[in-house]
Amino acid sequence: MSWTDEKVNKLKELWGKGNTASQIAEIIGGISRNAVIGKAHRLNLSAKIKTRAATSNKNFDNTVEKNNIQPRRGRKGKFKSLIIEKDFEPENPKQLEELDESSCKWPIGHPDEENFYFCGRSSLKDFSYCKLHLLYAYQPKGKKEDVTDKDEVPDFIEKKIHSA
Repeated sequence: MSWTDEKVNKLKELWGKGNTASQIAEIIGGISRNAVIGKAHRLNLSAKIKTRAATSNKNFDNTVEKNNIQPRRGRKGKFKSLIIEKDFEPENPKQLEELDESSCKWPIGHPDEENFYFCGRSSLKDFSYCKLHLLYAYQPKGKKEDVTDKDEVPDFIEKKIHSA
């Protein structure tokens, strides 16, 4: 099917009047709904076709909903606020049997070693770790991880540890 100038003009006219792609395809004849949508897209015709649902809700009052919406801090914002904080509670070493829901479960040492324990600080809500260890565990989404030695501690975390 080829688009003639006559069909293109008819498409523009019907599209501007708010006809659906199916209606336009039927009126022009010999073309599919998808062909109409594709051509309208290539012609950069406005996609703002008023539907019955959109026009019936025109006078709907949203002011109550707008006033009740409170901005929520995203995950990234929560972690940024942790980096700014400097008050970390002291470590509270615990063995596996002593851990509970509110304990930081960050392991210190190696499980085969005699002096192995878990951090034990208060963990943040919905996380298994305290503020400090959450900084270790969190990797920003989309940021490629730098290759570092396992024993190397990033400078910003090292500063936090010393200031705690």
